[in-house]
Amino acid sequence: MAVPEYKLPEEFKLKCDRVIPERYKHMVLTNRQRPNIPACNIKTVPGDMTERGCAFAGCRGVVGGPIGDCIQVVHAPAGCAWYQWGTRRNLSKIYAWAGPGKLCNDSHNRRRAITTDLQERDVVFGGMEKLKKACLEAWRLIPGAAGILIFTTCTSGLIGDDCKAVAKEVEKELEKKEGRPIPVFVFDSPGLCRVSQSTGHHHFNVQFYEQMVEWRKEHPEFCMKEEEKTPYDVAIIGDFNMDWDLAYIKPLFEKIGCRVVAVFTGGERLYNLLKIPDVKLNILHCQRSCTYISDLIKKGYEIPYINVSFFGIEQTAKALRDTAKFFGSKEMMEKAEQVIEEEIKAITPALNFYREKLRGKKIGLYVGGPRVWHWQKVMQELGMKVVFGMCTFAHEDDYEKINKRAEDGVFLVDNPNEFEIEECLEKFKPDLFLTGLKEKYLARKLGVPTVNSHSYEKGPYACFRGFINFARDIYQGIYAPVWKFVKDKDFA
Repeated sequence: MAVPEYKLPEEFKLKCDRVIPERYKHMVLTNRQRPNIPACNIKTVPGDMTERGCAFAGCRGVVGGPIGDCIQVVHAPAGCAWYQWGTRRNLSKIYAWAGPGKLCNDSHNRRRAITTDLQERDVVFGGMEKLKKACLEAWRLIPGAAGILIFTTCTSGLIGDDCKAVAKEVEKELEKKEGRPIPVFVFDSPGLCRVSQSTGHHHFNVQFYEQMVEWRKEHPEFCMKEEEKTPYDVAIIGDFNMDWDLAYIKPLFEKIGCRVVAVFTGGERLYNLLKIPDVKLNILHCQRSCTYISDLIKKGYEIPYINVSFFGIEQTAKALRDTAKFFGSKEMMEKAEQVIEEEIKAITPALNFYREKLRGKKIGLYVGGPRVWHWQKVMQELGMKVVFGMCTFAHEDDYEKINKRAEDGVFLVDNPNEFEIEECLEKFKPDLFLTGLKEKYLARKLGVPTVNSHSYEKGPYACFRGFINFARDIYQGIYAPVWKFVKDKDFA
């Protein structure tokens, strides 16, 4: 039996989209029994001023950027390199080349934007020689890094530079110079290649996996030795150490008896990432950006993974319990319950205060994709009501999860534009808007408090104690006295 086409009720059709009615298929109301899925992960409607980023932004800016000890070269005009620099607070405390005989107080993660600065001449004659020189010069200036990551963009993709051939040449020269193999990986994800930054997530996952497999075969010394392995080795996949989230995540798993070998990719060392196929379990947090590599490792190395969320009490507790359950260790299960009890006890006084202040407040959500469903339960735990949700690059499975977790009748918008955001703020009148770097200024001009859900205000936000930081920032946003002076009377 064919499923009838979803029709958005007339009263929910945004006025701003009367000139581009194709946008209405991107809007639905949530329904737990019969999930309503908006049109998503497709090209932006012509005439729609999208808020999306490009595939390069997803590849370099989201997934590749947090690796802490590599030289990252953007083969592009300077603008692309500038765009990716310093926009996300995925932090690192790695001092990659500090050691005996070396003194360097520089974690390198997000500290430099390195680019080949392609010009018109390079577009005409090719930029491969320039790329090779840039890589070797960067290595001379920053000796001792774990490797080099090369990212292509629209310009280098269109002119057809063979960056992989350049990488092989650079590898040979560096090995000859250093007397040891140096990985030089290439990631092809030009911004123009598909509809959003989600494509870049996919590209980095697949291309890193392929180059990792090849590198491990050619250099088995980079694999974890058998005597180094433990029965409870895990990798955390899809956490990017936003504002030090890993400072709360890793200790919880260590307390229950796990050894975190690597994190893909927050604040991580490249050599640890090459050991992910040697662990016993992958713990997958961001199920939009990193399910791809989890599936590849499961298929290629027979390493299973579990889906988790580290936001809020219920979801974090479930992550610990599911991990202990996977290993089947009674001792680990008991430790998990003990850790959960200790953490809840520690945060309860503060949580009670914030619940009292936030109960019944309305909230609008606008993030990339997964956090709209990650944070449904978090808002419920705070007693807040989600009145609308927006996603920039969500896929159908994200909207299925949103429908399952949200209350019925929550208004969803896929790939919103600025006019739709403004009209939703006016129509639903949230007490606070969880949004990103660009959109927060619009909301604040309208007198709506915001919290940066993209890269946080004063994080970490993950796990039990991070939940309190999140609640604190929401509370401070809503109750800041400044709003009584700036509210737009017509809007209010």
